[in-house]
Amino acid sequence: MSGKVIIFSAPSGAGKSTVVNHLLGLHPEFEFSISATSREPRGQEQDGVEYYFISARKFRSLIRKDAFVEYEEVYKDRFYGTLKSEVERIWAKGHVIIFDVDVKGGVNLKKYFGDAALSVLIVPPSMEVLEARLRGRGTDSEEAIRERLAKAAWELDFAAGKFDRDLVNDKLEDTFAESEALVDAFLCG
Repeated sequence: MSGKVIIFSAPSGAGKSTVVNHLLGLHPEFEFSISATSREPRGQEQDGVEYYFISARKFRSLIRKDAFVEYEEVYKDRFYGTLKSEVERIWAKGHVIIFDVDVKGGVNLKKYFGDAALSVLIVPPSMEVLEARLRGRGTDSEEAIRERLAKAAWELDFAAGKFDRDLVNDKLEDTFAESEALVDAFLCG
């Protein structure tokens, strides 16, 4: 199974991290790809656990050194990306890489890995539900919520037809069951 990757993408707040964490609990051969970001940690996030937190200046330096499989400046001076060293670290263990990335990152990862990747777009049932989820997290300012909702609308339009599968996250139990079936079929294929 080494050399395979599973990509879950979604607008912020649509549930991709919840699905990824569920799958990680079921599959000991999976390993979460820790993305790099230039944003500040939220809540209890720790460097090297949820993200590699690095400055925007260092991020730009790593871009110039071709250190990323993919990266994106999601908002001004807020970069996210996948380090090549992270992919190599996980594959060296013989594990399957599972990604939890934004929509543009998911599209870029699918292009990079091709048939070695399963790409799944988690879609909120509606923009109203997405807004309620973002507000329910209690981690973002009103301005950040407005930014995320505008970005989500753009991402959903951009993503049309670019993922192997779209998965509407309405009822979490159903989303878990569908994601398990997709992953199992991919790994057996």
